[in-house]
Amino acid sequence: MQNLRIGRSGLKASRLALGAMGLGDPAWRSWVLPEDATRPIIARALEHGINFFDTCDFYSLGKSEEVLGRVLNELVPREEVVIATKVGGPLGKGPNGRGYSRKRIMAAVDGSLRRLGLDYIDLYQTHIWDPATNLEEMMRAFDDLIRSGKVLYVGAADMPVWQFVKANHIADQNGYSRFISMQNHYNLIFREDEREQIPYCLAEGIALLPYSPMARGMLCDASRYDDGGRTERARTDDYALKWYHRQSDRDMVGRVGAIATEIGAKPAQVALAWVLDRPGVTAPVFGATDPSHVDDAVAALDLTLDDEHFAALDAAYEPRAINDISTSAHRAAKAVP
Repeated sequence: MQNLRIGRSGLKASRLALGAMGLGDPAWRSWVLPEDATRPIIARALEHGINFFDTCDFYSLGKSEEVLGRVLNELVPREEVVIATKVGGPLGKGPNGRGYSRKRIMAAVDGSLRRLGLDYIDLYQTHIWDPATNLEEMMRAFDDLIRSGKVLYVGAADMPVWQFVKANHIADQNGYSRFISMQNHYNLIFREDEREQIPYCLAEGIALLPYSPMARGMLCDASRYDDGGRTERARTDDYALKWYHRQSDRDMVGRVGAIATEIGAKPAQVALAWVLDRPGVTAPVFGATDPSHVDDAVAALDLTLDDEHFAALDAAYEPRAINDISTSAHRAAKAVP
């Protein structure tokens, strides 16, 4: 397993990151796995040399952190893994139970450390973005966490590019630690970050850690979202149909399937191989509900797509209108309870 530096930092992590949104407590989402089903998945990832694990305080309302921390602490020495979590989503009651105030960040990091069973977090990231965030307050708070030793590095997830740029500028002006990574929504049927976010990250040496590289399973098989064939995830997770509802998205799924058949691979592997090949991508964050899914993801590292394949996939993409992108992001943020 290849390990790459995360951005310009000295921190190195495996070429793939195992995402833990689906590991934790089925009471939160019916498709989430309990701890006993989680252990073999994490163990398989470690066997393959995956040392990068990503979770969030919001996933399973903290249970994902608890399960991930407990299993990793049982299976591997702390210094051998890179553990990332996030802050910002709604977790507590009251007006300060979400977002990026100093009060929220300081309380959230202590909660995450306690649930993960750690003395420090390798990569602490923003999660669901609040456009009204006081960026200077947030960057000062993050820098204080690094100076305290509770956090080693900070990263961001989806946020407007102008605010991401401004946050790093504030850090540079004040001698604060800047973001070393961007965990962005990026796959064959959602490429809108190629407009501004990805060029900025490439210019600044910021690592890309794309989530949903298989488009929440849509690129594996669109029929799982059709009546009569819906999986439990598709039945209860409406984000996929909000984001990937166009005919052109389904056409892309067909194109991916055709290429997979041609080269003797699985559609999920073709989709992941495409993301892995994109400039600036350090480690896609993929989910797994079975150890075999980890095997498939690792196999994608050795999958080679030729120029004709890339051209066919590019030709099948339909760019989204600007208002469609902003409206989708706004609705997603408002939909979180």
